[in-house]
Amino acid sequence: MVDPYIGKMLDNRYEILERIGTGGMAVVYKAKCHRLNRLVAVKILKSDLAQNEEFRRRFHAESKAVAMLSHPNIVSVYDVSQSDDVEYIVMELIDGITLKQYMEKRGRLDWRESLHFTTQIMRGLSHAHSRGIVHRDIKPQNIMVLRDGSVKVADFGIACLENSAQTLTQEALGSVHYISPEQARGDRTDARSDIYSAGVVLYEMLTNRLPFEGDSAVSVAIQHLSSIPLAPREIDPNIPEPLELICMKAMAPDRDRRYDSAEAMIADLDAFRKNPGVELDIDPKDLHPEETDEPTRLIHTGAVAAATAQHHSSRELQRESSRDYDRGYDRNYDRDYDRENPRKPAQQISSGKRTAMIVGVVVVALVAIFFLARAVFSSMEAGETYTVPRVVGYTVDEARKLPEVAGIFEITETKSVYDNSAVGTILEQDPPENMPKKSNLIINVTVSAGVKTDNMPDLTGKTAQEAKIALKNLIRDLDLKVETKDESNDDVTTNCVIRTEPEVNAPLKKGDTVTLIISTGPNKTPVTVISFLSLPIDKAKEQATAMGLKVTQKDVESGEAAGTVIDQDIPANSKAYVGDTITLSVSKGPADTQSPGNGAVVTKPATFSLPQDGRETVHMVVLVNGVSNYEGNVNCSDGSATVDVSGTGIGSVQVYYDGVLFETRQVDFNA
Repeated sequence: MVDPYIGKMLDNRYEILERIGTGGMAVVYKAKCHRLNRLVAVKILKSDLAQNEEFRRRFHAESKAVAMLSHPNIVSVYDVSQSDDVEYIVMELIDGITLKQYMEKRGRLDWRESLHFTTQIMRGLSHAHSRGIVHRDIKPQNIMVLRDGSVKVADFGIACLENSAQTLTQEALGSVHYISPEQARGDRTDARSDIYSAGVVLYEMLTNRLPFEGDSAVSVAIQHLSSIPLAPREIDPNIPEPLELICMKAMAPDRDRRYDSAEAMIADLDAFRKNPGVELDIDPKDLHPEETDEPTRLIHTGAVAAATAQHHSSRELQRESSRDYDRGYDRNYDRDYDRENPRKPAQQISSGKRTAMIVGVVVVALVAIFFLARAVFSSMEAGETYTVPRVVGYTVDEARKLPEVAGIFEITETKSVYDNSAVGTILEQDPPENMPKKSNLIINVTVSAGVKTDNMPDLTGKTAQEAKIALKNLIRDLDLKVETKDESNDDVTTNCVIRTEPEVNAPLKKGDTVTLIISTGPNKTPVTVISFLSLPIDKAKEQATAMGLKVTQKDVESGEAAGTVIDQDIPANSKAYVGDTITLSVSKGPADTQSPGNGAVVTKPATFSLPQDGRETVHMVVLVNGVSNYEGNVNCSDGSATVDVSGTGIGSVQVYYDGVLFETRQVDFNA
């Protein structure tokens, strides 16, 4: 038979490509989202269930609630919609296999791998429970194992909002091997029901067997109600005792003796992971059901199977159980009871035991059938119609105390968002006010988490681009505005953050402005260069240094007086910066006064005063027209020093002590 959905386009967006799975409520297809150009999984509600208007409404409402979940260990739900009377949800397409398939390939898993998978399952459930969502169908078939070893909880198809009444059929009660005792009884479920099922999954991973087996669904359900499974260490002694205790506590028949939350179980799993020899605060005695006058005994699955005879209808199960009871009683009566000699103790005791066992099995089976039937037909019971009140604007506690809410409606927080309203204020409600309701009297609300705040991160040393990337999430969440301001700094690299305003760890709130102070490098104070032309070089150097410039000297032959500035590489009246270098060209005098052909070089002594500022010696350099004539150390205590200088014509003589110009004089070598 050709699948009618293959090739169909939903909402002019999702093209159905192929069927990839079938569940109790829906069929799952591989599809292509043409809007975002990606492959997705589309779950379409089965046609027989889609005929029930209340069921469609519930499927849509609960799928929207699941779509609010966002966790790495939960399959993401992208969209919930309806197209041509087709109810469907769109989920991420997982590249992996189910945990059931993984276990079939691997067999019994190592306890370390079991711990790894269980921890991730519980983290996903913890997130769902915190949003008021109970999965109600945790089993290996609904756990996806990815190539990187991570797992994702899938198929929230029969999930219900926490504390809501069960109104689904037995088919939707989840696989019987994994359901909790309260699900088998048809009672309300809560987060602890998922913890029980997760404990069964852990048990199966550790032992490669299920805790309870039977020939029919009812026989297995009865064992969940009345039996304690074989301890994992009795199957494999290599399983660490603390991990066995965690598994058995999760599977405690009495929900009050299980972990009260997924976080509590995760805490024990993490403690065991860090120290496999850890002593957990778990008393094995607390994991068994309380004994009444008649202690609970293990019920053999063969007897239960005989009582139920593989019938699936509740009425058929009742009739068949009654027939088995009558036949069993008559057989025992004819075989074991001697009418002529009723006092046969051995036979009487044996017959009594067999009869008591059969009676007990049938009674328990009938009780289980009663509760299952009650769960199936509870949705059909007519009830009073109520009008949904307005709860927006109240806190959850205030809303629960309203006369039109108290004792009628349950209020469940499904989402919290940052808002300018006071923390806990209800912002949205589903269903809306004034809607008539006679069942599923739950109001799902979105509450305010208050004004979102955060702290200013440390961005020091990051480039301007890196700093803006680091602020990306805060910019989105808090609607921050980011500005930059330049500032010179000798220690921070150019274009990197010196500091921020507000400072590191300062509180940030929505709409704040963050200023990044960006380094322009070392101090770049601008200065206007003056003219140094015609000035003696020593005078020019003094003025340039006072402006913050560094000076280099280049001596050139010129008709200008020797020792005077005749050019500068930074023009007068132009802008420079403190620390820049300026080159001054200094005249050596006319070329003809320097040429040996125009006169002989004359050497004569010249006496120069020495510094008297406390220095004992100084390094003395004597230049004649820019040419070194003497260089050496002299004693200041001598008062003066006489050196020979050589030149022709009129020469400019400069004396430097310790690199600082001390004196400039003109010497006439013609005299």
